[in-house]
Formats: sequence, structure tokens, C-alpha cells
Amino acid sequence: MEKLGLNEIRKRFRDFYVSKGHYPGKSASLIPKNDKSLLIINSGMAPLKNYFSGVETPPKKRMTTCQKCIRTDDIENVGVTSRHGTFFEMMGNFSFGDYFKKESLTWGWEFITKVLEIPEEKVWATVYLDDQEAVDIWKSLGMPEERIVHLGKEDNFWEIGLGPCGPCSEIYFDRGPEYGCGKPDCKPGCDCDRYIEFWNHVFTQFSREEDGSYSNLEHPNIDTGMGLERIACIMQDVQSIFDIDTIRHILNGVVALTDKEYESGDAGADKSIRIITDHMRSMVFLIADGVLPSNEGRGYVLRRMIRRAYRHGKLLGIQGSFLAGLVDYVVDVSGEAYPEIREREDYIKKIISVEEARFEETLEQGTEIINSYVSDMEKKGEKVLPGADAFKLYDTFGFPVELTQEILDDHGMSVDMDGFHENMEEQKRLAKEGRKDTTAEAWKESSAPKDLADTVFTGYDTLHDTSEVLAIYQDGTPQETVSAGQDAVIYLDHTPFYAESGGQVSDTGIMSTDSARVTVNLVKKIDGLFTHYVHVDEGTLGKGDTVSADVDRILRNKRARNHSATHLLQQALKEVLGDHVNQAGSRNDENLLRFDFTHFEAMTPEQIRETERRVNEKINAFLPVTMQEMPLEEAKKLGATALFGEKYGDRVRVVNMGDWSIEFCGGTHVANTGEIGSLKILSESGISSGVRRIEAVTGSGVLDHLHTAEDTIEEAAKALKAAPDQLVAKARSAMEELKSMKKELEQLRKAEMTSDLGSLISGAREINGVKLITGQFDGARIDDLREISDQIKAETKSAVAVLAAVNEGKVTLLVSVTDDLTSKYHAGKLVKELAKKVGGGGGGKADMAQAGGKDPSGIPAMFELAGTLL
Repeated sequence: MEKLGLNEIRKRFRDFYVSKGHYPGKSASLIPKNDKSLLIINSGMAPLKNYFSGVETPPKKRMTTCQKCIRTDDIENVGVTSRHGTFFEMMGNFSFGDYFKKESLTWGWEFITKVLEIPEEKVWATVYLDDQEAVDIWKSLGMPEERIVHLGKEDNFWEIGLGPCGPCSEIYFDRGPEYGCGKPDCKPGCDCDRYIEFWNHVFTQFSREEDGSYSNLEHPNIDTGMGLERIACIMQDVQSIFDIDTIRHILNGVVALTDKEYESGDAGADKSIRIITDHMRSMVFLIADGVLPSNEGRGYVLRRMIRRAYRHGKLLGIQGSFLAGLVDYVVDVSGEAYPEIREREDYIKKIISVEEARFEETLEQGTEIINSYVSDMEKKGEKVLPGADAFKLYDTFGFPVELTQEILDDHGMSVDMDGFHENMEEQKRLAKEGRKDTTAEAWKESSAPKDLADTVFTGYDTLHDTSEVLAIYQDGTPQETVSAGQDAVIYLDHTPFYAESGGQVSDTGIMSTDSARVTVNLVKKIDGLFTHYVHVDEGTLGKGDTVSADVDRILRNKRARNHSATHLLQQALKEVLGDHVNQAGSRNDENLLRFDFTHFEAMTPEQIRETERRVNEKINAFLPVTMQEMPLEEAKKLGATALFGEKYGDRVRVVNMGDWSIEFCGGTHVANTGEIGSLKILSESGISSGVRRIEAVTGSGVLDHLHTAEDTIEEAAKALKAAPDQLVAKARSAMEELKSMKKELEQLRKAEMTSDLGSLISGAREINGVKLITGQFDGARIDDLREISDQIKAETKSAVAVLAAVNEGKVTLLVSVTDDLTSKYHAGKLVKELAKKVGGGGGGKADMAQAGGKDPSGIPAMFELAGTLL
């Protein structure tokens, strides 16, 4: 049996099934397409579900793929054992109503015995209990009946709820009796390690009905799956996926960064090496497919892996950031089969580097806090960390709770996960209350009326309509009339007022009759009804009245202009920053457009300027803006951008701006991009990890911004007593003068501080042969205290210095211990106790430590305590 490399096995599988008339499909993205039942693709057939269900037409009735997959169900076992992994590749051949069992098993047997040249006597098969057809096929291929094992529904019947299902036949490799349990009847299905299942052929021939019966499918299907890493273990005669040629290459890269040897007897080091090796594969492929680290969804899966791998690098003694450098090893072995990781290699490294840097800032602090928890729990004899403490680590320091669990597990402890989730839910509840729109509180409607038909929206075509008042509500109670000075909720049969949706604020305007005038302040769509929140300015409005409904035209135009600009902005950002950019929220009102998007770092001034330039280029091109409703699937074929997580019906509205920007959108828009006028980006900032925010203005908003800027320039020029065109030169001159004066003042201050150094040392208290030097320096900074400490150490030995600085009512404290005393006194421990006297805390190393406090009045008592501690 030839020892084939993993990449060669993949190639041979593909070539074999192409020779059998199969369409060679590329691996789908790890991000499921139009399938919200999955977070990440976790099986070979998952991307093909729509082909099997008939929703989509496959490129050919026969298909073969090698699909990249990630499973995180047992991530805690990755590294603990040498067989668990998160990333794997699943090879498969599929028939969508074409061939069936005979061809599937015949070709499978041919590939195993002729292409891979696995000895026939090493191959076993399992079949479903009463699947005699599969037994007969195996026997016709030359497999002895004693190597065909009948298993029950749990092992050899595939079904998920109602719908298509069927028996399956699994193929096993016999590793030999030395791996067995010694029982005379040992065979596939036994719990021992002798038989390895490596290929499953699923025969989807039935449909499970609601009454529990099974009907025959008119067109049975074939779905097979063979784990590439598993068959590579067999072909290379290794016991672990970490010994396969490709994965071992990555593992060797990890080992090269350490002073460890793999499998040298250090179980902890082996675990860390395996975790980093496995997680490197997953993170590279996830990022290549557009996933960014975040605190939820698949982004959280990625963040968890990066941070887990990084921590285990620290456990191995690897210094600084290192994960980005290991990307090369993954690209080396998988870049040919998956060119996207080679094309995006620099981008992948950048994402990992940014996340490493973020985590590096919190890892030491988080670990220190966990260690303090562990110490307290050990003193109290407790074994379970309260959920509130675990949540604080997660919420305040970005410490994944799984990482907290893992660290505690090393100490034989655990986390109260119920308590953690309770704290998580409470935070979500409070956040939801904090975001609650209180504009409509005055009307206090409990819910939309149940007996009204859905409101017809006419506002796409007109800003004026004549409508009937169907219902009036106050404080959740139906009314017949509402009078001047009162607030109410009004329901119409049809309305031109746009309801708040898709990031665009609602229309405002006027409703009127011959005897009443009503201001519309807000419109929301609730259960299909447009809910108008109004204030009656004059007269009385009654149920059944016919009103003239008029939208504020100027405000509608301003809001539509900003909304249309966000579409152009998103497309420009994709071109400037990359296809990973996706909308993460927006708000468009008459004053401003706010656009949140996924991106991993702050934009450079050049990127902001280029984005702005591209948007204005499209505005000046006067692109036509078309809006049309169409079936959802047709819209997808056009390539229309959809919001991730947004629910869409069978029909959607597609907004097309000159074929440059195509998006699903129900908002109101300009008819031509030229109507936007111009766009000016005001700011770009981060609002959460992996999410940035742009605020911009358009049209007359740009003019308003210009006027504000002119006013600012004029005020600054007056303050500096300069003409506006000389403002820059005058500001530079003033800054140079200020800088020079600050430098001179700093020199004078330092001279004053150091002039007292001799008296400071001579005035030291001697306690047990140790000089205690104390001093307070008002206005000094921590760097000044360090400089004084260094001078003390240079001029004297056997000394402990306790130095305090007071700035704006706050205390900065530094404790310094000369080198000859660090075995006896620890600065970090001293400063921790001393800081309590000034209402603070801190820590540090044995020779130097610092702290902060908020009570300067405690400094004399702190100096006294220092003597007591010595």
C-alpha cells in the first residue's frame, strides 16, 4: 500500500470521479449561503442541501467535491487527544436523482482497491439491518459475507426529522488484531481501536412522513463522505492526524518557535502544540472566507481559536506575537488546493496580528485576575468560580469564558456556567432597555389592533395621499375622536408616510381635514400596520374621517439622499478595503448618515479620502437609481447585497444604482445619484471589536459643514491674531514657542527636584540596616519618580525608596528597592500595602513597582507604614 500524501489523495479522488462523469465542484465557503440553520459549514453535503431538496438546480446530476469543514462541538478535546481537530476536509461524490447504490458502491470499491491499492482483505463494510440490496452488491464485488456487518438504525440509517432519509453503508479499515480487544467476535461496531470507519455511503431513498411512515422517493439520491485526514492516516500508516504530512508540517513550524520537542514526555507541551497546530488551519480558512473576530456568531468562534492558540503559545514560552508567522506553513500545504488562502495571505496575517495585539493587552491582566480567584478559592476550599466573576472577565477584559474554564480546569476547578449565562442575559436586558426608543412612550400603545388589514404604503410613488382614519388610540385604548393638544396613535387604510426601517428614520409631516390639523412626529410599522404617532395641533379628528396626508417633502428628500449615499458608500468601502466589508448597522436622517461596517482596523487618511473620492465620482456620474420588486432567488442571481441575519420574504425590493451598487432595500431613495449632490466624510471610528463607523453629510449638509469650518477658522484666527490665510504659520510659530517654554520649565522643575536629592538621601530613616527614603513631589510624573529612583540607586545601597507625586488631586506612587535587598524586600508587595493608605492599588516587580491612589491626605500615614513594614 503506497504512502500517499494528503494532497495527492485529494487529487486522485477528484480525478477518479471526474472520469466517472462527475462535475468537479469547488469547496463552498465556510460561511453558509442562504442557510441560517448552520453557523459554519460542518459537512461535505451541507452546501449542497438545496440541490438535494430541489430548491436549486445542480450544475450536473453527478458531482464531486472536497469540502472544507469546521466542527467545534468538542473543541475542549482538541489538544487533549491526538485525534480531535476542528478543521477537516470531506471528500464526497453525489448523485441528484441519477445513479444509485450499485454505482456508488462499485466505484467506491474500485477507488479503494485499485486507486488507493488498499488490500481487499483489510476492507470491511457495514449495512443497515434489512438492506439486502447493499449486501448483494458488496458480495458481487468480491467482499466475503463474513466481512459485511449488519447494524441497526442508530449506526446505519441517516435521517434528520421529516423528509428525505435512508440507509447507509460504512466502509472500515482493519488495522489488525494488535489494535483489537481480543474478543473472538470483534468486528466493526466494536468499541475498540481495531476498525476505522473512513467512508460513508448514504442512500437517500425514503421520505419520512408526519405519521412516522416511510414513502419511496421518486428520484433516490447518493451522498457519500470520506474524511480526507482520516484516509490519510490510513495511507500513511500513522496513528494521529497530527502525524499526517501536511499537518505535521504546520506542527513542526510551531515546535520550531519553542525549545520543546513534540512527544518527548511533556504532556502539557504536546497539548499546547496540537492546539496551536489545529487552530491555525481553522483560523486561516475562516478569515479567508470573510470571517472577522467578534463577540458573537462565527466571529466569536474565530476569536476563541486565535486567543486559545495565543495563550498556549505563552504556555510554551513563545515570546511576543507569533500566530501570523505560522500562516506561511498553512499556505505551504494547502495553498495549491485552496488558492484563496494564498491570494489573501497578507490580509489573513493582518487580521491575526491585530487580534493577537488586542489579546496580548488583556491576557496578562486576565490571567492575573483568574489566578487571584484561584488563590481565594483554594483558601476557602471552593471548586466552582461564581458566574458573576467569569462574566466580569468576559465583559470587562474580553476574556472568553471557555478560556477561563480551561485555566480553571488545569487547577481542578470549574465555572458556574448557569450563573455566567444569567449575567449575560441580564446585561442583554439592560442593554435593550438602554436602547429603547422612548419617542413613542407618550402614546403608550400596547400593540397594533388585530382587526385591521395591513396598511397599504403609497409613499414610494407620492408624498401626498387622501386616506381614511381606521382607528385612533390613546394610552392603548381605542377612541372615537381626539382633540387639540392631545397625543394619539392613528391608523390609516393607506399612507404616504415611510415607517422607520432599514436604518432610515420615518417620514414626518401633516394630516389635515377641513376642521383639524395633526402633526405626524413618528411612524412605525407594527404587525403590518403603519402606526402614526401624532399631536393634534387644532380641531378634532374622528374615526372614519378622510384626511389629507402630506409628507414633509424637504425632510424626505434629505433623508432619501443620505440613505442612497450609504449604498454608494458600502460599495466604495468594499473596493477600497476589501470584500470582507459588510454593513453592521446604519442610521439616515435629514442631518447625517451613519454607516457601521465590518473592518479590523482604523482606516488611514488615504483610504478615507479614496472612499470619499469614489462615492463622489459615482454621484457626478448621475447614475440612474432603479427600484423593483422581484422573487428572492432572482434577486440573489443578480448579486444583490443582503444584510447578514436579515429575514427576507419570497419577494424583495432591489435598489440598483447604475449596476455599480445592487442591494436589497425597502427604503426611499433618490431617482439619480446626481441628486445626492456630494458626500463629505466627517469621521471614522471604532465602535466595537471588528466594527467601524463612518459619519458623513451630503447635499446641503456639506454646505453646513463648510460654514461651521469657516466659523472655526475665523475664531481661531482671531484668537491667534492672524489673518485666516496666515493661520497655519501662526499656529506653528505659537506651538514652537510653547514647546520651548515647556522644555525650559521642565528643566527648571527637574533641577529643583534633583537639587534636593542629597538632602533626601541624608534624611533617610535607618531601619534594621536599611535606609528608608521618602519624598513627595507635587506636579511630578511617574517618569520623574523613576528618574529620581535611578539616581538614588546610583548613589546609595541598601535602600528602599517610597516616592509620591500629586497631580490634580490624584496620587502616583513608586516603590524602589536597591538590588542588594531584592531577596529580602519585594517592591510589588510593598506598594500593594502602601497604596491602601492613599485609596488605591498597584503592583510590580521586586526592584520597582508603582500604584495609583485618590487620597493625597494619606501620604504621611503611608510613609509611616513604610517604616513599619520594614
